[in-house]
Amino acid sequence: MALDTRTDRRPSFAGLLWRSTVGKKTAMAVSGIVMLLYLVVHMLGNLKIFFGAADFDAYAAWLRTIGEPFLHHEWFLWIARVVLLAAVVVHAVAAYQLSRRDIAARPTSYAHPSPGHRPRPGRFAPHLFLRRRPSYATRTMRWGGVILGLFIVWHILDLTTLTVNPRAEAGHPYANVVATFSTWYGNTVYVVAMLALGLHIRHGFWSAAQTLGAGRPGRDRTLKTLANTLAAALTLGFLAVPVSVMTGVVS
Repeated sequence: MALDTRTDRRPSFAGLLWRSTVGKKTAMAVSGIVMLLYLVVHMLGNLKIFFGAADFDAYAAWLRTIGEPFLHHEWFLWIARVVLLAAVVVHAVAAYQLSRRDIAARPTSYAHPSPGHRPRPGRFAPHLFLRRRPSYATRTMRWGGVILGLFIVWHILDLTTLTVNPRAEAGHPYANVVATFSTWYGNTVYVVAMLALGLHIRHGFWSAAQTLGAGRPGRDRTLKTLANTLAAALTLGFLAVPVSVMTGVVS
């Protein structure tokens, strides 16, 4: 008789952490911080457009040489893209799975009948038991995440691969940015996405701080102020570029 040599494998600590709600929230918080740091740097880089085409194009070219000669040409950019992509994927997957868990576990709540309505004694009224509606912050985070995910795809096709930018020309980032924001649809997509980004950061920063244990009764007001300040600064900083192109400040 053949012996069963199989052994039960215990799940790894990382696997157990990922399966738990706390682990998924932690993954969302850490990946969110990685993306937030990138956004701060990206926004500051975008503002160099106000120094003129020569400075902005030189900045874009410098990004491809970071780390040389230790790193080859554009290696730093690709490393940054891989890290950022990993953060986006982890953030999106964790958010989706947590959302599904929240829907599955959400308790039912009693819905008050309309004035004048009186159910018959002893009669069951199933329409009075409804699922609790998600909060405004929850709905904002979910829809904001979807909008930002679609925007990332558009943004890459617009200013990285230059696929949807009909007047784009490789090697001329300043002119490509101006070309993008010289169209109504380019401005519309960007403005909507940046407003969604601001709301996402406002709610997400506060949530991440609570998840990572930074929240304390004495710090809550400071954390909320910091979340609002970051959201406003990033939103206004990113919107400054399309608004300046639309008004002719940048041309």
